[in-house]
Amino acid sequence: MPSTTSATSAAPATGTAAWRTTVGAYVALTKPRIIELLLVTTIPTLFLAQGGVPPLLLAFNTLFGGTLAAASANVFNCIIDRDIDAVMNRTKKRPLVTGDVSVRGAWIFASVLGVMSFVWLARFVNLLSGVLGVAAILLYVVFYTLILKRRTSQNIVWGGVAGCMPVLIGWSAVTNSLDWAPFLLFGVVFFWTPPHYWPLSMKFRKDYANAGVPMLPVVASDRRVAVEMVLYTLAMIACSIALWPVASLTAVYGVATVLLGGWFLLECVTLLRRLKDPALGKPRAMRVFHASITYLTLLSVAIVVDVLLPF
Repeated sequence: MPSTTSATSAAPATGTAAWRTTVGAYVALTKPRIIELLLVTTIPTLFLAQGGVPPLLLAFNTLFGGTLAAASANVFNCIIDRDIDAVMNRTKKRPLVTGDVSVRGAWIFASVLGVMSFVWLARFVNLLSGVLGVAAILLYVVFYTLILKRRTSQNIVWGGVAGCMPVLIGWSAVTNSLDWAPFLLFGVVFFWTPPHYWPLSMKFRKDYANAGVPMLPVVASDRRVAVEMVLYTLAMIACSIALWPVASLTAVYGVATVLLGGWFLLECVTLLRRLKDPALGKPRAMRVFHASITYLTLLSVAIVVDVLLPF
């Protein structure tokens, strides 16, 4: 017979493990990796709006409030799309599908996060940033998830507007206003979204088809998808170059944005050429997906470096 001491000491460990599992499930609903990508665009916008290093407390409050808003939107998305997630291999282990989190618990969690994001931004940043945070949640949950996602192949294009909101929030946090510079950054992220997301949709085409989600790679040929990726990339490059004079950046940013844009365009063109002529090599859509993340990260770094230059 095991001793009473051993049985008693085992109980707290089990309880701790269960608590960690529950917390981990709720965190997973917020899609942390997506939030990280959103913050990548907020940080350089703060530096650009400030014309230098933004006040650290302001930066923290902006990033924290923005994180709460993005987390709220992502949890609402998981609630609405739980039927789709259940039939897709990529998402069938999400907490609402496995039952690790109840629907009621997710609703409460998403709602609390949304209210907290508005209160935090409005109280510790400014009201405009708080309103933009709420707008980002509504755009992602209502405009994209409820209206567009299951109805049009251009869902990710217009739904991507929600992913552009962090640059507006970052700018308004510093200036309590909006200007042409943040809207050009908005354009960069807006036109970047299709060539970023469509390669992923190409990889998981069968998943989306089984779920009845008409992502462009589901309803169109890979060649057409690649052509549209090239066109969106050209528009993205145009916005990034236009930001150069509008935001009074130096040649350091100018050279960086041209080189980065040219490199990413080459990746998209290479994919298109290989789809047209398999003899040129195997098409690697996910290579473009990973390149898109690298592009946006390095462009953000270029903005920060340019702003911090002593001349």
